[in-house]
Amino acid sequence: MSSTPHDPFYSSPFGPFYRRHTPYMVQPEYRIYEMNKRLQSRTEDSDNLWWDAFATEFFEDDATLTLSFCLEDGPKRYTIGRTLIPRYFSTVFEGGVTDLYYILKHSKESYHNSSITVDCDQCAMVTQHGKPMFTKVCTEGRLILEFTFDDLMRIKTWHFTIRQYRELVPRSILAMHAQDPQVLDQLSKNITRMGLTNFTLNYLRLCVILEPMQELMSRHKTYNLSPRDCLKTCLFQKWQRMVAPPAEPTRQPTTKRRKRKNSTSSTSNSSAGNTTNSAGSKKKTTAASLSLSTQGLGAIPNCSLNPGRDGDLCHSTAVTPSGQFKEKH
Repeated sequence: MSSTPHDPFYSSPFGPFYRRHTPYMVQPEYRIYEMNKRLQSRTEDSDNLWWDAFATEFFEDDATLTLSFCLEDGPKRYTIGRTLIPRYFSTVFEGGVTDLYYILKHSKESYHNSSITVDCDQCAMVTQHGKPMFTKVCTEGRLILEFTFDDLMRIKTWHFTIRQYRELVPRSILAMHAQDPQVLDQLSKNITRMGLTNFTLNYLRLCVILEPMQELMSRHKTYNLSPRDCLKTCLFQKWQRMVAPPAEPTRQPTTKRRKRKNSTSSTSNSSAGNTTNSAGSKKKTTAASLSLSTQGLGAIPNCSLNPGRDGDLCHSTAVTPSGQFKEKH
């Protein structure tokens, strides 16, 4: 039986270079499509384990998610880590959202050694709200994603900058309540802030406190320490890192050699040289004694190679109450 190209043991007559290559990895945009499908498969019974599995499938272990937008009181920027990402997506649905998906238009891809970056300036986060009223919210902005360049193609960094949002109410609902001014007034009010529900905004504010505490929670879970002991240990280790920076390579200290000044201007006249040496030594002794006596030192030892009157090699200079110097032998 002749082998066919569909046979796994088929060998091409043109050599190994014409064999079928292994399938390429999926495109980054297709991963967003897969994430949308996984979000659509969510049910009301989805618990924390389901959300953890969702984050594990699409986000790296050290992934970060950043949201930037501007509210009435100024610009906001929130960054959460991998452990808080599952809860972020679940809060979107807790705020009354029944459907969530992302649309990427005209995205640009750039390949690096170990990652793929997707920059989409026209990204839309579409959420379908069932309460307090049936509303479709389109949140538009710029989405920058960094995927790991491997078989899993998981997200390493997620940065969504929100520029504007629109809340769309079906015309049929407006026609239904056209005669009720109170309902029309309620329909005219926004149900989100920059496309985010109050549940999500409150959670992001809470993450400002929770994110720095991740180290404490991890230490408590690993070593089963009390919260106070975890805090003491973390603070002590942080203090050690601040006090003991990484050691730099030791360098040999460079010592400067001082040049000795000649005390005599001419070595030809020995008698003049001796007179100059004795005068210079007296000036040095007087200056040193004066500078040290002001610091509370009464007697300064002064060793000389010239023997004193009694043959001693050392004598001292004392300061009298009148400020004069007196030699002691």
